[in-house]
Amino acid sequence: MKMRCSAVAVLFCLHHIYFATGQECPTNQELQSSLQQIEKMLAAHEATYQQSLRSLRLKLTALQSSTPSRPATSAPRTPRNATCPKLEGLANGKRLGRVFAPGHEVHFLCKAGYELLGPQTRVCLESLKWSGQQPTCRLLHSGSRPPPSSSPSSPAASSSSSLSSPSSSPSPFHPAPSSSSPPLASPTSTPPSAFVRLSRCTQYQGSTHCTCDGGFTISGRDNSVCTDIDECEVFPLSQPGRLCTHACVNTPGSFQCVCPLGYELTRDQRSCKDVDECESSRHNCTQDQLCVNTYGGFQCVQVDCPRLKNATYIKTSAVRCERNPCVVGDKACAQAPNSISHHYLAVVSDMAVPRTLFRVSAARVLGDTLRFALAGARGRGHFSVQRTGRQTGTLVLVAPARGPAQLEAEVEMSELEKGALLGRYLTKVTLFVSPYAF
Repeated sequence: MKMRCSAVAVLFCLHHIYFATGQECPTNQELQSSLQQIEKMLAAHEATYQQSLRSLRLKLTALQSSTPSRPATSAPRTPRNATCPKLEGLANGKRLGRVFAPGHEVHFLCKAGYELLGPQTRVCLESLKWSGQQPTCRLLHSGSRPPPSSSPSSPAASSSSSLSSPSSSPSPFHPAPSSSSPPLASPTSTPPSAFVRLSRCTQYQGSTHCTCDGGFTISGRDNSVCTDIDECEVFPLSQPGRLCTHACVNTPGSFQCVCPLGYELTRDQRSCKDVDECESSRHNCTQDQLCVNTYGGFQCVQVDCPRLKNATYIKTSAVRCERNPCVVGDKACAQAPNSISHHYLAVVSDMAVPRTLFRVSAARVLGDTLRFALAGARGRGHFSVQRTGRQTGTLVLVAPARGPAQLEAEVEMSELEKGALLGRYLTKVTLFVSPYAF
């Protein structure tokens, strides 16, 4: 007589780390949808267990009917309400199962970073004793195999891009060679046979009791086969409650999260964070260029001062050019911007709008009026300039930007005295939009 064991549902943490870079917190509807998916999965396991239990009871009844009655000298039967002694809690892990009656079982799981030593399942015997020994959770070493409940770290390579000066401008986000960039790590391919294993079966009161390792579900007509649970399919990336931020790879008994180039896994082994190539000196920008870190890579930019017919400029910093004094009466020179500043920002794709990006302020005001506006036609579909103070204007992103993309806007601050122009100050803002929403 054979009984199908109750499936052990691997409980996954549903909380996500939503970045402050634009991704909103999940709504109640999304959280409720995730919980409903888990509830359906647990209900399916429970229904299978109940069906197996009913079948077992029918077989036990038939077996008892065909067995001769015991003599009067036989050992007394176990009292109906008798239970096995309560098991101690598992340090750095948890015990699953609250019923300690004969025939029932409890299961043990360890926290991430620990491996289980001892049996994963213990059964309460008719003698009111537990089968096997009490397991323990041992801390994994750096070279040990990762626990089934988490995915091992996957070193991600940095993606480098280079944006040259306007005189020779290749396509933005074009990868630049970088000898310090390691290759992208991908999960080792696993033979199909690793996803199917034989179950562990024990004899108990004339019946066969079969169990599987964590991350596997029992299958087959005789419950002799354990099939891997594809966690990536159970929790797809397109729905709330997903396991990985970027990509999920199913492995025997577990799963592994993988990040794109320019990102690395965080400590939870599921989320991806950007690698700052500029700060870690993993870029190939020259001394004349400025390294700008972006989400998933970097940009090498070089600021050159404009060459105008009636005005000359001098570079006062890596991102600022100032106009030389004009000759008295030279109206064409006076109309040219007093200063031109360059600023570079990195954002994620499809960031929620409206979003404040940049503020322009006047340190001191000589005239009686300050005006803020977008100069030229660049960025008018995505940006807007709003007056947020007497001496402050704000650049606002008003339309979602999907990456990879490079957007530009020019914010002009004009100073006037009784309608006469005293000076113009130009701020050029370049927005590098990541291909990803994280």
